[in-house]
Amino acid sequence: MYPGFRVALELAACMLLVACGGGGGGPSDMTPPPPPPPSSSIPSISIQPSDQNVSAGQTATFTVSATSTATPSYQWQRDAAPIAGATAASYTTGVTASADSGSSFAVVVTNASGSTTSRSAMLTVTTGPVPPGADVVTYKNDPSRTGQNLSESTLTPANVTASSFGLLRNLHVDGKVDAQPLYLSQMRILGSAHNVVFVATEHDSVYAFDADTGSTLWQVSLLAAGEMLSDARGCGQVSPEIGITSTPVIDRTAGTHGTLYVVAMSKDASSKYHQRLHALDLVTGAELLNGPAEIAYSAAGGGTATFDPGQYEERAALLLLNGTLYTSWTSHCDITPYFGWMIAFSATSLSRTAVLNVAPNSGGSGPAIWMSGGGPAADAAGNIYVLTANGVFETAMDANGFPQGQDFGNSFLKISTAGGSLNVVDYFTMFNEVSESAADRDLGSGGSMLLPDLTDSTGTVRHLVIGAGKDGNIYLVNRDSMGKFNAAGNQQIWQQVSAALPSGIWSTPAYFNGTVYYGDSGATLKAFALSNAKLTGTPQSQSQTQFAYPGTASSVSANGTANAIVWAHENSNPAVLHALDAANLGHELYNSNQAAGNRDQFGAGNKFITPTVADGKVFVGTTAGVAVFGLLH
Repeated sequence: MYPGFRVALELAACMLLVACGGGGGGPSDMTPPPPPPPSSSIPSISIQPSDQNVSAGQTATFTVSATSTATPSYQWQRDAAPIAGATAASYTTGVTASADSGSSFAVVVTNASGSTTSRSAMLTVTTGPVPPGADVVTYKNDPSRTGQNLSESTLTPANVTASSFGLLRNLHVDGKVDAQPLYLSQMRILGSAHNVVFVATEHDSVYAFDADTGSTLWQVSLLAAGEMLSDARGCGQVSPEIGITSTPVIDRTAGTHGTLYVVAMSKDASSKYHQRLHALDLVTGAELLNGPAEIAYSAAGGGTATFDPGQYEERAALLLLNGTLYTSWTSHCDITPYFGWMIAFSATSLSRTAVLNVAPNSGGSGPAIWMSGGGPAADAAGNIYVLTANGVFETAMDANGFPQGQDFGNSFLKISTAGGSLNVVDYFTMFNEVSESAADRDLGSGGSMLLPDLTDSTGTVRHLVIGAGKDGNIYLVNRDSMGKFNAAGNQQIWQQVSAALPSGIWSTPAYFNGTVYYGDSGATLKAFALSNAKLTGTPQSQSQTQFAYPGTASSVSANGTANAIVWAHENSNPAVLHALDAANLGHELYNSNQAAGNRDQFGAGNKFITPTVADGKVFVGTTAGVAVFGLLH
């Protein structure tokens, strides 16, 4: 049903020896030899062998996939020496010992036209259990949206320098990459383990790449037969085409091989727009659960309670929580009519389970849910937290202290999922919401982040959510009692740090070890320390670089609490990846403009990009693919 589905396939093999004959001294000796065969007929390796990491006493399997116009053969080598009998597309070692660690394995693929040698894959043999790799299955690493990976043992402040770290390769795809790349370690595909990076594009494609070699493991198109990409819908914010904008989410335990969930937009031949939820097999890319599921909704009576797929975009990342997928929706620019929707689906059937409209009586002028690509955050009790954008908010309250029309412009929302429903159970709205909305000063231009449990000066444990938007204030809100609305001021919330981000926020924060990182637009990346469950009023450090619009949505890698690095993307031309000392942002470890000869430059920048860090590599979305950084060998 969905053309464009392609999986890299292994081809069979055999070696052909070409005998060359010649004359014995006659005129034929003067005849020039035939020209060599065209290089296009030499075998091409589509999936390179991956590095393997095993425990002593285990075996390791290396696999190659090649395409050839003639039947090829394979000869595996260990440390450049042929391995007797290793003439298949895969090679499995004998039982390994620690002395085998560091050995390299490559394969020569040959046909009648010539030979191609694969990359050398490294074997690492450990004396204990193989340490688990770092999976990145959702936006900013976890449901709290902290952006921290605390199991990064390869990259350190000592080795992330221009002399030892840099651009390894670019993974080329068919459209813009607005979604954060996701990553799984040691996925078994084609008989061997691969570290896999998953990339979604605005051209409605999803790719699985071998993160160590750059080989394409599979690619699928999510366009239905006869369909095309959505146009920009009269809005320049996602242009020139709209396909997959939001970051997907992965459940490694779902289905036979694990499942990737993703929302894609398209347009059919009758110019009808579609939003669809897909569930893809992690190993093959095949559609699961009889998907995809159309995303549409019309309540009894229709009218303002109708979700029109053409009027909306899923900018915010997907959330997977307790077996349910949560999608959240924004407008194209501020083109009316639009509302703020959250629509839930079963992760096992793709059936719709719940709908929430956070602006049901707004007359179609919002608010919507933007969050600059950030994802809804979730706590352990199953509550969801979002920031809404500018729009209608009724300052007249009902008996429970909620706006009379249930329209929540410029608000922190706490949404309960109890009983499988979606209900706003608490909120905070700033006292000057009406004037801020009129001035287009969104709170929801930034994303929400849950802080870990913090103890205040009285010894009380506080559960806090943090957010900031265009007005430059940082708001810390008590998740147990959010404060609702007070026309006299914002004194009911836990803390407000006024003018902390004077250039405004169009990005999402990160957290590490008692510090919150924020990058306002056109300004520096700033580190705010937490003490007694409150933020310091001024940054404890900040970057030397000023990050152009939209600022920067940083991430953090560390090994526990050691060797912490803050990674930040600069939306410039060329784009720049920065690595900063997490303890002092003024100390820059590396940036991708440092190396001579433009070695590490990777093309024009893109907005709302969060670097993904896993297993010694950094993946950065671009306008044409994903740049892969790591240690240079």
